Amino acid sequence: MTAPAALRWAHVGLNCRDQAATEEFYTRWFGFRRARVVAGDGWQVVFLRRGEAWLELFASDADPAPAAKEDGPANPGTVRHLAFQVDDVDAFLADADGELNVSLGPLGFDEYIPGWRTVWVTDPDGVVIEVSQGYTDQTPEELARYDA
Repeated sequence: MTAPAALRWAHVGLNCRDQAATEEFYTRWFGFRRARVVAGDGWQVVFLRRGEAWLELFASDADPAPAAKEDGPANPGTVRHLAFQVDDVDAFLADADGELNVSLGPLGFDEYIPGWRTVWVTDPDGVVIEVSQGYTDQTPEELARYDA
C-alpha cells in the first residue's frame, strides 16, 4: 500500500505537567498561538498552531519520563526531539538572553552541510527541541549513493 496522496502532517501531542507553562513556552519562543481548546468534565486539551504545524497539549499528573540529555533520549519507542529551523541560531540564542535551558551546543556541522548549525534546548517538561540553521536535503544523485 502506498500513502494516500492527500496525506499531510497533522500534529504532535505533548503531555504536560502544567499546560499554561507549556503553552507560554511554545508561544513565546516558537511563535505558536492557541487554535482550539477541547474541554470536558475536569479536563482540557489545548491545540497550538504555527502555520501548518500543530501541538496538542494534554495535562498529565503521571510520573515524568527519565530526564533527557543532550539531543534527546535514545530509547526506542520515544521521540528523540522536536526540531525547528531559524535563519541564525546565534541570534535565536541572543534573543533568549539565557532564559532557555540549553541541553547541547550550539554545534556546527559544516563537514556535512556548509553552514549547518544547531543548538538543543528543553521545554518545561524536559522535551528536547532542536533549533538549527542551514539544513538542506541531499540531491537525488547524492541520495542514490545510499540505495541498498
